[in-house]
Amino acid sequence: MKWNRAGRLTRARLLRALVILPAAYLVAACTGKPDSAGGSPASRATRSSSAASGTPRASRDATATTGAAGAPVLQATPECVDADDVTLAQTEGPYFTRNSPERTSLLEPGMPGTRLVLTGYVLTTACQPVAGALLDFWQADDAGQYDNRGYRLRGHQFSDDAGRYQLETVMPGLYPGRTRHLHMKVQAPNQRVLTTQTYFPGEARNRSDGTYRPELVMDVQEAADGSAATFNFVLDMR
Repeated sequence: MKWNRAGRLTRARLLRALVILPAAYLVAACTGKPDSAGGSPASRATRSSSAASGTPRASRDATATTGAAGAPVLQATPECVDADDVTLAQTEGPYFTRNSPERTSLLEPGMPGTRLVLTGYVLTTACQPVAGALLDFWQADDAGQYDNRGYRLRGHQFSDDAGRYQLETVMPGLYPGRTRHLHMKVQAPNQRVLTTQTYFPGEARNRSDGTYRPELVMDVQEAADGSAATFNFVLDMR
């Protein structure tokens, strides 16, 4: 794979299903001046909502809702100001394949499974968006099988100028010994590669999977034609 920004996706292609929000709004939501209650209004609201729901920190960095057509709408209120918020690294596993195609949709004609749209941001620990970050995804299919001969359910893309990404895929099936999960590598320009996995809430196997971490649970909601998930990747930039 070429680990650079050559041939990166255009903003229009990457954000077809997102409401376009300027980067300045994202930064303002994260760095507003504290008020008498402590913290910016946006971050305080996020903390209050999360405390009520018990959602793990990593999965509450962004919140998805669905618009009239069922498309995910990403709300720009991530909370990512502490070192503890750096996205955890996890094992690559045995099925990573280099040189995946550049694409935002992994769907193919006739592919079985429930449609899943994953959206989010790539951010620094200071809540700054990371433009042009590489995101490489791979996963099992609806039956829990990985394609080790080609590039089915494999692909990479680049975050836009506001640090946003969007992936269209299917819900992965259960692989023997593992809970339901997605694999990815995330790399800011000229920085180290983060290899990690993300998980689904409420899965019975979460409790028995030794690799599972609650900090990596996505926020998943039902959509008109499948499921909508959100997750922000927070990188340690050095």
